[in-house]
Amino acid sequence: MLKDWPSVERPREKLLTLGASSLSDAELLAIFLRTGVKGCNVVELARALLQNFGSISAIYRSSHDEFCQQHGLGTAKYVQLQACLEMSKRYLAEQLQQGVELTSSRATHNYLVSELRQESREVFAVLFLNNQHQVIKFERLFYGTIDAAAVYPRIVVEHALKHHAAAVILAHNHPSGIAEASTADKQITIRLEQALALIDVRVLDHIIVAGHQCYSFAEHNEL
Repeated sequence: MLKDWPSVERPREKLLTLGASSLSDAELLAIFLRTGVKGCNVVELARALLQNFGSISAIYRSSHDEFCQQHGLGTAKYVQLQACLEMSKRYLAEQLQQGVELTSSRATHNYLVSELRQESREVFAVLFLNNQHQVIKFERLFYGTIDAAAVYPRIVVEHALKHHAAAVILAHNHPSGIAEASTADKQITIRLEQALALIDVRVLDHIIVAGHQCYSFAEHNEL
């Protein structure tokens, strides 16, 4: 029984003593699940779920039916999980809207990771910014296959004008998990930078999201 474990090894007590970052994926999931099932304590259940799904991200991406097919899970837990995910996204979005400088901000990276890491196909998105580099709007503009997305500079320019943006941060995901810029990524960055310069909109960065990792064009001096 979990109650028989030393207090420093129980997920809740461990979190209170050492902080949330000290917990494993299974321990974090166990706190969310709260209770186990007959013959299986909550940590064992969490480990079994992670093994079945493959990762926490896969659990978040699962459909209602896929989630509820797992022993010990149901609609109530699915609703709670989706609510937790949405609260996390909104928390990160609020951080971006409080006047933080975005050119190399960790908050920006975290927000983009939360928005794009779970996409199974490639998505190209844009953060539209005002003169103070505060967020006006985040939009997904193009969707592609798992390998590439067709990106049209004219559409990006139209949306920049619509939002009266002074600057943008480009972003897309690599479902492959490789946080590197391809030749195609570099070419589209140049095309967009040139197109947006015609309307006096600066490209501050192009960030590639690959799982929990990010590749920043600005940090690599490629802008």
